[in-house]
Amino acid sequence: MERVLDGERLERLLEAGRGLLADMDLGLVLDRLLDLARELTGAQYAALGILDERRNELAQFLTVGIDQETHQAIGDLPRGRGILGILIEEAKPLRLHDLGAHPRSYGFPPAHPEMRSFLGVPILIRGEAWGNVYLTEKAGGEDFDEADEASVVVLADWAALAIEHARLYEAVSARRIELERAVRGFEATAAIARAVGGETDLDRVLELIVKRARALVEARSVLILLHEGDKLRLAAGAGQVADHDVERALAVRPEDLGVADATAALQVPLVFRGRALGLLIAFDRLSGPDSFNRDDEQLLQAFAASAATAVANAQAVEAERLRHSLRAAEEERRRWARELHDETLQGLAGLRVLLRGAARQSDPGKVQAAIAEAADHVTREIDSLRAIITDLRPAALDDLGLGPALDSLLQRTAAAQGLDVRSSVDLPDRRLAPELETVVYRVVQEALTNVGKHAQASTVAVALHVADDRLGIRVADDGVGIAPDTPAGGFGLIGMRERVALAGGELEVTPGEPGTVVRATLPLTYAEYGNVTPP
Repeated sequence: MERVLDGERLERLLEAGRGLLADMDLGLVLDRLLDLARELTGAQYAALGILDERRNELAQFLTVGIDQETHQAIGDLPRGRGILGILIEEAKPLRLHDLGAHPRSYGFPPAHPEMRSFLGVPILIRGEAWGNVYLTEKAGGEDFDEADEASVVVLADWAALAIEHARLYEAVSARRIELERAVRGFEATAAIARAVGGETDLDRVLELIVKRARALVEARSVLILLHEGDKLRLAAGAGQVADHDVERALAVRPEDLGVADATAALQVPLVFRGRALGLLIAFDRLSGPDSFNRDDEQLLQAFAASAATAVANAQAVEAERLRHSLRAAEEERRRWARELHDETLQGLAGLRVLLRGAARQSDPGKVQAAIAEAADHVTREIDSLRAIITDLRPAALDDLGLGPALDSLLQRTAAAQGLDVRSSVDLPDRRLAPELETVVYRVVQEALTNVGKHAQASTVAVALHVADDRLGIRVADDGVGIAPDTPAGGFGLIGMRERVALAGGELEVTPGEPGTVVRATLPLTYAEYGNVTPP
């Protein structure tokens, strides 16, 4: 090598090798290889043939020196026959004075530029042929010499190292991308798990899912469609979405879903334990390529798997809450039925017996006494019915407001239960919204009912106060307290929780010292009619 290469060319080859090894992109390495080969040998044309997996023909053919118009005129690129096939069959350098004079020459297709001198050098990677460098038409019409061949052999060795380096880098990069995609999938799963871990409200779960999914794949809009019977309903959306009810997804366009001018969509199913819950659909990338790719699909699929679990759990909780609510309502009906049967109906039956007995009397004095007793009996039943009606809906709540209605409730509770009822009610001068007054009244009423039935208490304290646009309720007794293993699903508690939740508030029941403490906070809203009861 030192005999045929002078110092200047060796220095250029060393510099060329450094340049090739500096590139990590395989395409750049190959382009640079062809440019360097032309520069070192003075060739007008250079080409690189890359072998297929079986190494018996060319899978790719790259050229330098021929313009695009000539390429199109030539037509199909060579596959490795004729002169090019010699280097495939025997991977060693080949120099020719005249391509066309060789017996293996196939000649050139029409529009192909004239080529005479030729130099071909194989590229070997780990001892196996990977491809060949082809050079033609040395400057000045000269033949390629031994120095040209030695230079390209060295360059091919450098190229083999650079190609292997670039391929390994691409493999590592592909593996890194795959691992990053897997990590993003795990992070997506963990993100939705963290976001909805303690959340059981279905609407809130759906809101979190669409917002997280939109950020995950950088989409303009994300929708969730849930099955309702044989239809799909638009249950939640994030981004540029309008609310619409839709039927089967295949029968609608993006505009029907409330997403206008969509150009790309990615749709993945929400499946929980083999049961299809609905669809998660993303529309239009906000950055990068216009359309979603395979990585986006795999990422959204991983996210959808966790999202489906969250949706299924929230749906199960909602269904269970509905069942509890129905049972609570039925239990309430049974209670009023017992009240009416045990007190009112039995009282009326006794009154009927009394009046029939009086009708059989001939003594006016006894008849008058029976009539007076019947009048007292009717008065007691009227008072009983009035108490039942007041429990159902006190007139004072509508006519006078929350304060007087609570005063009356506390007095009745003290008299009926024998409790020492203490109160501290600090309400605004303005009438509260009717819905809020009803919720507050029912929460206090149910809490006092529980104290009377279960607490074995002697004293109960009721406090209402307003702070930071919220109304606070506190009912505390000195009874036996709530046991640690007491179910949280009693009908009374369920009713209170549902009322407070529907009003946008929070409720907690905790052990006191002694007894039990019920606390609730509710957003403060006022009646539209001031202090006047609306018509």
